[in-house]
Amino acid sequence: MSMCENCTTCQSADKVLEGFIGSMDMETSHHRVESQKIKCGFGQQGVCCKLCANGPCRITPKSPRGICGANADTIVARNFLRAVSSGAACYLHVIENTARNLKSIGETKGTIKGVNALNKVAKVFGIEEEDNHKKAIMIADKVIADLYKPRFEKMEIVEKMAYKPRVENWKKLNIMPGGAKSEVFDAIVKTSTNLNSDPVDMLLNCLNLGISTGLYGLTLTNLLNDIMLGEPVIRAAKVGFKVVDTDYINIMITGHQHSTISHLQDVLIDDKVIEKAKKAGAKGFKLVGCTCVGQDLQLRGEHYKEVFSGHAGNNFTSEALIATGGVDLIVSEFNCTLPGIEPIADKFKVKMICLDDVAKKANAEYIEYSFENREEISNYVIDEAIKSYSERRGNVVTNAKQLLDRMMQMVSENRDAVPINIPMDHGHDDVITGVSEESLKAFLGGTWKPLVDLIAAGKIKGVAGVVGCSNLTAKGHDVFTVELTKELIKRDIIVLSAGCSSGGLENVGLMSPGAAELAGENLKEVCKSLGIPPVLNFGPCLAIGRLELVATELAEYLGIDIPQLPLVLSAPQWLEEQALADGAFGLALGLPLHLAIPPFITGSKVVTKVLTEDLETLTGGKLILEDDVIKAADKLEEIVLNRRQKLGLK
Repeated sequence: MSMCENCTTCQSADKVLEGFIGSMDMETSHHRVESQKIKCGFGQQGVCCKLCANGPCRITPKSPRGICGANADTIVARNFLRAVSSGAACYLHVIENTARNLKSIGETKGTIKGVNALNKVAKVFGIEEEDNHKKAIMIADKVIADLYKPRFEKMEIVEKMAYKPRVENWKKLNIMPGGAKSEVFDAIVKTSTNLNSDPVDMLLNCLNLGISTGLYGLTLTNLLNDIMLGEPVIRAAKVGFKVVDTDYINIMITGHQHSTISHLQDVLIDDKVIEKAKKAGAKGFKLVGCTCVGQDLQLRGEHYKEVFSGHAGNNFTSEALIATGGVDLIVSEFNCTLPGIEPIADKFKVKMICLDDVAKKANAEYIEYSFENREEISNYVIDEAIKSYSERRGNVVTNAKQLLDRMMQMVSENRDAVPINIPMDHGHDDVITGVSEESLKAFLGGTWKPLVDLIAAGKIKGVAGVVGCSNLTAKGHDVFTVELTKELIKRDIIVLSAGCSSGGLENVGLMSPGAAELAGENLKEVCKSLGIPPVLNFGPCLAIGRLELVATELAEYLGIDIPQLPLVLSAPQWLEEQALADGAFGLALGLPLHLAIPPFITGSKVVTKVLTEDLETLTGGKLILEDDVIKAADKLEEIVLNRRQKLGLK
């Protein structure tokens, strides 16, 4: 009997994955859901405060104030702002490193793969320079300078990038951000003990952080990556465990910082490097996508066909991916790299290398990434991958006969075999990916008119962004995300997705053209005529910024403000603090945002009311808390219909 034969695993929308995890003889996140099902009620409501030595204080009806006198409204708002600050800091870390890498490419006259993106950003920034490398440096300098401004100096790029009616709204509310890193710093100060006790002020501060998160951490990171790594091209791709090819040395990548691994991905297809792999017995190297950096590679997969094998899945797929035995090395550089992969990597003899200390794992070797040392770093990763492959594949079994022979050999040599067990029925071969604001508009003929006409005619009722993370507690792994998406497309609402949600949706077939059969009659007709799925894959969570660009361009085309669009957001299975910063951006844009699980705010009537009701009169956005799939779809559809009516559409 395996150690987990009687363990209970959480449900997954991906039934092949669920079955594979259920057969594993080791513990995963999916197993631990049951043992962690009893939650702290004070934590869920956000009314626990442990900021000082008088605490932790817990707010109850009989004890409505902490020892210092802070009430539930103060404590909840403080905890929420602190979480949004942390999420914003994560995204600002990513854009800072991305801008530094772009500057280094300019200084070393490296390859610029996205010249159109370079010119587009330069035009937005008002940069006039003929030399592309100097232009790249100037763009990077502007981004970095804005990030490092003091809080009392407003960032310049906000007004250059954001939609003018939104900027006017933000100025009216006094939430235009100063230097982004300073804003995070001062927000942390504000949430310390015996300081701010005004919940509304702290919630407005969340919107302020959301703006810099969205425009810099999300939108600009995408655009700078387009310059360095190439612009997305719509294409069909393979996803799921079937992307793993055991004839190659497989490097699994996790994180969010695509430019950090860009040199590695390019050099892996060098003839000399391939020859090294062949001497070890492999055909070459492949990068296997997992988490958002895999989605980023998939987004630009047209440029990396030789080295990128495909995207295997989202964060809570990673443990099972390692347990297939097909991964030889893990390279990580940011979050969504679960602590739970560490014992599984050890068991399957998979070495981990981390390129950014913010994501350092206990069992990983840390190599500090720098652009200047990129060749040395890539060569080291390649050598370690070959070493790992040679050691592991010497102990690898691929079928029953080899297993029996190897077990006999194990007894004599007193060592373990590393089995390979890849469920090749997991995933799909025809996922449509490479969707961006530019590639989608090009697909439509270079204008948004066809989409607007379809919406006006009622062929497409509206647009829903189903975005963000995957968690294991909103009905199970990707369950709420998949069920809500199916419900929305059935109502002729087209879905755009970005983030770990995309990883879940593509692995169950909703991003393949055949999913048109699940859509309502009108949307089905549109999808079949265009040869597209009813769920469009914009890629990583960073690409939520691309959805903002789509919304802005649609609003500009129609001559209206973003809150007037028949557009809604849902992050049904949000997971991390970064998702809360994403959400703050959506609310600042004036979009309704649905969450299946409240973000630890329900202990405060003031905070809950401001976010779910009052905010609509300020920005046009509001938070919708609903843990029932049908009711959530009803509420989102009602908003779409109301907005259509106000625009004079049937």
